Amino acid sequence: MKMPTTVTVCVKTLCSNWPLVAIRWTAITISHQRLLQASVRNILLRYGIQSGTLAIDDTGKKRTKRTSKIDGAHKIKDKSTGGYFNGQELVFMVLVTEVATFPVGFRFYIPDPELSAWRKKDKALRKQGIQKKERPNRPEPDHVRYPTMQSLTLVMLQEFVDSFPNITIKAILADALYGTGDFMDKAAEITGGAQVVSQLRSNQKVSNRNHSEATLKAYFSRQKGAETQLIIRGGKEEQVTMLAARLYVKAHGKRRFVIALKYEGEEDYRYLVASDMSWRHTDIARIYTLRWLVEVFIQDWKAHCGWNRLSKQQGADGSQRGVILSLLCEHMLLLHPEQFVLLKNKQAGMPAGCLIERLNAEALLATVKSVVESEDPDTELKALALALEHTLPKRESSRHMAGRDLGEQKATDSLKAHARKFKLLDAA
Repeated sequence: MKMPTTVTVCVKTLCSNWPLVAIRWTAITISHQRLLQASVRNILLRYGIQSGTLAIDDTGKKRTKRTSKIDGAHKIKDKSTGGYFNGQELVFMVLVTEVATFPVGFRFYIPDPELSAWRKKDKALRKQGIQKKERPNRPEPDHVRYPTMQSLTLVMLQEFVDSFPNITIKAILADALYGTGDFMDKAAEITGGAQVVSQLRSNQKVSNRNHSEATLKAYFSRQKGAETQLIIRGGKEEQVTMLAARLYVKAHGKRRFVIALKYEGEEDYRYLVASDMSWRHTDIARIYTLRWLVEVFIQDWKAHCGWNRLSKQQGADGSQRGVILSLLCEHMLLLHPEQFVLLKNKQAGMPAGCLIERLNAEALLATVKSVVESEDPDTELKALALALEHTLPKRESSRHMAGRDLGEQKATDSLKAHARKFKLLDAA
């Protein structure tokens, strides 16, 4: 049965002549999506945030090989190993400000199954040496039912602009997947001309007034890069080699600001592309270092904010609710009194894991205090011990062999004679 998109909460409606009139229960529906927006608005107001940079990235959550009840599970490429796993894939949008960094939107991504099946078959046929004209044609993608990651991100950008019109977006940061002309133009238009910074591939064609068309790698190999110091995420400086030029990018059909950037110890350049050519190339390279913060958020979120537990609800709506509830946990940590004081006074905040440890310690101390100060401490202590016994998980260890069948693990009488026989034959 498909779950509704809202949760029903029962509240007491008290009449003026209470207690003579019975209590009437009223159902109120709360949209989880609006709850997330309300939480974002609360953080913006509490910290007085008026501007920021949006960083975008995608991540996968590994599931079991058979996931009939978890929505949107599909084959995902494992970036760490180069292999594949079955799981769910999400696109996140994080707001990076001068005070705090926190998530403001997400979408589940599901690839077009017909297109995926065609790619798999086409790859197998190409390995067999079958020519293109003899292979099946590429099916028309269904972008309505299965939107691309770029389309999902543009929808999130539009929702953020509509929901928070007073927030100035300085820049939008994304990896090479979003380095297309269509995405960069639409993202800049939606956000009122914000700088959009992404990456280009080294084999993409560019041209300049005095040079013919060439790949990015070939173009920037004609001159030696300038060594300089780049400030990384407003902190330490690193030695980098940079080149920059305003080039006509063939795939985009227009001129872009392209920066060739190489960190110390690297052999190959990475190529940044920016939509607004009025920025200095050092400022573009500097702000792009903030994109790494969305990866930090994803790591913290998976490890500490309930992702592994709450995201296992069934169906599309269940998955949405699970993610939103875990994001609300992430927002709650920003409002912790100690964290709030640190960030408001422009001091380094505490990571999510550290805050959760402190919350656990505070809860334990409050519980012990209530037991000690109660009228019957012995009874309260027994009740606490019983509650802990029922709450703490009991997991089976695969290291110990108790209760398992390990076989005989000894010589059998019937085979001893055979062993002696073979030993005599080998001696002869």
